Amino acid sequence: MEILLKMIDSINTFLWSYILIAMLITLGLYFTFKTKFVQFRYFKEMFRLLGDGASKDNKTEGKVSSFQAFCISTASRVGTGNIAGIAIAIVGGGPGAIFWMWLIAIIGSASSFVESTLAQIFKVKDKDGYRGGPAYYMEQGLNKRWMGITFAILITICYGFVFNAVQANTVSAAFSNAFGISNLMMGLILAVLTALVIFGGVHRVAKVSEVIVPILAGLYILIALFIIATNITQLPGVFKLIFESAFGIREVAMGTMGGMMLTGIKRGLFSNEAGMGSAPNAAATADTSHPVKQGLIQSLGVFTDTIVICSCTAFIILLYPTYMETGLTGIELTQAALTAHIGPIGNIFIAVCIFLFAFSSIVGNYYYGQSNMEFIKLNKTVLNIFRALVVCMVLFGSVAKVQIVWNLADVFMGLMAIINLIAIALLGKYAFIALEDYTLQKKNGIKDPVFDASKVPGLENVECWNGKEDNTKIG
Repeated sequence: MEILLKMIDSINTFLWSYILIAMLITLGLYFTFKTKFVQFRYFKEMFRLLGDGASKDNKTEGKVSSFQAFCISTASRVGTGNIAGIAIAIVGGGPGAIFWMWLIAIIGSASSFVESTLAQIFKVKDKDGYRGGPAYYMEQGLNKRWMGITFAILITICYGFVFNAVQANTVSAAFSNAFGISNLMMGLILAVLTALVIFGGVHRVAKVSEVIVPILAGLYILIALFIIATNITQLPGVFKLIFESAFGIREVAMGTMGGMMLTGIKRGLFSNEAGMGSAPNAAATADTSHPVKQGLIQSLGVFTDTIVICSCTAFIILLYPTYMETGLTGIELTQAALTAHIGPIGNIFIAVCIFLFAFSSIVGNYYYGQSNMEFIKLNKTVLNIFRALVVCMVLFGSVAKVQIVWNLADVFMGLMAIINLIAIALLGKYAFIALEDYTLQKKNGIKDPVFDASKVPGLENVECWNGKEDNTKIG
């Protein structure tokens, strides 16, 4: 067993330290330049689209709105990593890791735009509305079903099973620490709640995510803003610490510069999942008039996850003067920091946040698995078996921690991301054309651009976007 663990760890180190990070950064920069810095040019438009989705799309019965699709993907992105993971990054990589986390989020938001736009272009209709994602654009865009099936298997194992077990494990630890509740009891509660939601289908997943994500994220941000406001005189020092550590002579001299950069970059990638092929599964469910709309909204999801929520945790910890002297890391450090800022209720608040963050992640992760199970084989019995296994893994994760399972998940996730990055690099031209079309329509005074795939040269196997308004070609 020890030899197997070492072998898996070596594979992980190779995949994440050399291949995957290089691919994510290189393609992120490539997409940033090819889209002419879409994450900056359309930043205001992202908020406008999200607001329209929340106020209008929601009223269409039986369809998943663009806002709900945003909430499903954010539910999966925003998990225990935003609270426990940032503490680990600061202790392991130093305050400078936060700067590199910010940078990778800015670069990665362009990748998120491309993959989510492609998911919309190649989405398919089903009884619940729409579904899609990397497996679908691999089959339809690249004509490689084997590639789609490989991706579908990897993401189902990672998100549907193992990552949900990890989320449940963190919740159990937090509640045991705060309330003394047994891991088994917490596991049973989580398992029952999970079953109630996921057996209700994608619309129930969307509605639960739509409620939990905005309220919880908003409350967590408000608490962080209160802490920042009450420590406002220390804030310049915190920024100075982050930037000095990110480019510090001391880090270079000690040989820790590379490790710090790697820690920040990995934490950013793990947190926002930009380019990794997960969020496009949620993006495809949205009922919208143009693929670019959901691409922009999902790009905003990266900003929300990393620049906003992860930064909240970073400031809570860095404004805690003795954070390096506690000997704590992970969830325990965040709980200690918040308790120091707002009193004993901080410990309870973090436990509740972890519960809701983790539960929303479990729900979002489940949907990724469902969408990909349906891609492999549309079968109600198989889907119900999958749902039952997800519930079992939530219970298992609450009471046990098997290191080899978590390490294997990292390997599967790394392989999944590599396959997705190859696909979006090959298909990215269609996202660029769609963006040009959206920009042109906006310039021509069209408030609500409409996409017609029949105008795009070479774009085939598209099920949902073949309008017949005119014969003018795009691109």
